[in-house]
Amino acid sequence: MYENRSLEYSNELLSRIAPEDRVLIVTHDNPDPDALASAYALSYLIEMARGVKTIIACGGVVGRRENRILIDKIEIHVEQVDLLEMADFDHVCMVDAQPGTGNSSMASERDFNVIIDHHPIRNDAPAANIIYDVRPEYGACATILFEYLQAQNIRLSTRLATAMFYAIRSETQDLGREWVAPDRHAYLELLSLSNNRILFDIAQAKVPRSYFASFDKALQSARTYNDILVFNLFDIDHSDIVAEMADFLLRTEGVGLVLGLGYIGNEEVLSLRTDREDIFAGRVVRRLLEGLGTAGGHGMIAGGQIKGISDTREAQEELERKLISRLLDIFEYQDVEEQALL
Repeated sequence: MYENRSLEYSNELLSRIAPEDRVLIVTHDNPDPDALASAYALSYLIEMARGVKTIIACGGVVGRRENRILIDKIEIHVEQVDLLEMADFDHVCMVDAQPGTGNSSMASERDFNVIIDHHPIRNDAPAANIIYDVRPEYGACATILFEYLQAQNIRLSTRLATAMFYAIRSETQDLGREWVAPDRHAYLELLSLSNNRILFDIAQAKVPRSYFASFDKALQSARTYNDILVFNLFDIDHSDIVAEMADFLLRTEGVGLVLGLGYIGNEEVLSLRTDREDIFAGRVVRRLLEGLGTAGGHGMIAGGQIKGISDTREAQEELERKLISRLLDIFEYQDVEEQALL
């Protein structure tokens, strides 16, 4: 059964929307399956319950091929937020993110009426008039939206169910990491409603040859320090590739934590992954980037951004050395010998 708070939050949200209102739903700048499915689910909820069509937007690009196939197959239309005028909208909602964490072009909480997320709550208290439903214990934001839809007795379309199932599946690694009972309930309910052919097309999306070059760059640059592995892709086409390579390299025997780096648009992008139960990745990356940039994350996955970095190879290498030094200090690995992975 859905929780009472999902009924309360969804009732409050829908009560504020009039039939003539314009509603914008934004995600973080480079939306992943959870962000895309959550935005689509909220859009579906508002349209089914209030008869209002919404606009979904983000501030960056959808770079990972699986995510682009998801958009195409599910038919989710995503616009660029910087091409929209905020004054044109009566309600602005953010899903799978919170303002002020560095991963959204819309940084001010004043821009929002609704925030729905599953990442750790940031320190600032939300404004009193904002619907603020943040559940850091949940494995996926899509699970929260699933509960909203159940609470309002709205029947899910096959496309929506497929998107939401894939979101929970990818976010929790098939319920292998950071999930709670509501995630499992939603996962099992959505599985029976999903289109298996679409799921296959998304998971087995064809990729360009340049994709495999990223594996080569990650492997060639990878260095280990005890059970920590660090790699640097340097110039990248989209930030998602850093997280994907970090997930891949975490499978290395003897490695318990991976830090990946990449550079795009005068910004250094970081992804941190761990399978050590004694580490909270979000706290580690915030310590790592203290005074340098913005960061956030969960127990096993985290990320961050450092803006204003020079595009020279020397500047990126210098930053890499600084971050490695900081990371080794955090774990008190100062005397650990560096070893190439290959």
